[in-house]
Amino acid sequence: MKTSLGIWALSSMVTRFVPGGYQPQNAGETTAQRVARAVAGLEGYIDDYEFHYPQELSRDNLDDVRAALAGHGIYAICTGTHLNPRFGKGGLSSPDDATRTAAVQEGLDAADLAGEIGAQMVLWPGVEGYNYPFQTPYADSWARFIDGVGEIASRCAEHGTTLFLEHKNSEPAMKIFMRNIGMTLHVIHTLRARGISNVQVNMDWQHLLMNGESLGEYAAMLAAQGLLGHQHANSGWGTFDDDNMVGATAFMETLELALELRRAGYGDNGERLGFDLYPYTEDAVAAVKRSVIQWRFIDSVAGKIDETALRAAQQDKDAIRAYELVYAALGA
Repeated sequence: MKTSLGIWALSSMVTRFVPGGYQPQNAGETTAQRVARAVAGLEGYIDDYEFHYPQELSRDNLDDVRAALAGHGIYAICTGTHLNPRFGKGGLSSPDDATRTAAVQEGLDAADLAGEIGAQMVLWPGVEGYNYPFQTPYADSWARFIDGVGEIASRCAEHGTTLFLEHKNSEPAMKIFMRNIGMTLHVIHTLRARGISNVQVNMDWQHLLMNGESLGEYAAMLAAQGLLGHQHANSGWGTFDDDNMVGATAFMETLELALELRRAGYGDNGERLGFDLYPYTEDAVAAVKRSVIQWRFIDSVAGKIDETALRAAQQDKDAIRAYELVYAALGA
């Protein structure tokens, strides 16, 4: 399975407590410089890269970034409305027509760029939501949001691009509209009813863990519906969007996910394992490399599980036998 990396993993690691970032030495880097640092340190680990539009990648710096990529590709363009204070109270869902129009246009521009360079597109609606009860006209906001996603998806379809939807329960909006897998499927099936079928799911592992959602179960369910589009690999404690190294926590859940991705044939048609990491205080290149190494180990363990015997154990809902097989693959 080929890999991709969100270039934000090599940023200055800003937080609301340390606005300058825990790694301020990286604050002055251009995207091209950041890419060059990643490519130099991650050769053999990362195939392609992902960028937010327009903050990290736009037509203005596209040539410089391509030169820095040194033959590596741009796998995905990600929406960047959460990085623009204009959309702090919503973009696609904003009740203000001018604000919403600007957000839709930014999404359409991102879709055009993705189509022109042969990339896919990720839409993470982190600003589409609310912070207080009584703040939001829910039905109207939901309608505006779905219509906006539909416009962007339709533009992607014109280019032969897939739009991946990524859910999260909170941050920056305290209550994001599309905050769980059910709401994500609601958006997708609403658009399918309108004839828009190029929308799939990007599973950000820590976002699911924050919701208590099962990585393996949801991967299997989405694959069965043809909606398993992309993965953002990471881990964390399950209470915040830590974006820690893969396999650092939630090890068994990650191992089960690796098994289900194998069962689904994920990667056989060019799907990527995209690493979405935010190593606040660690060396970023080392953290990415360690994540890839740990994923390769986890995936290799999944490949050692006796699939026939596990299927039989699962048919009997025999948890003890299932764990015998899993631990045997781990060397026990």
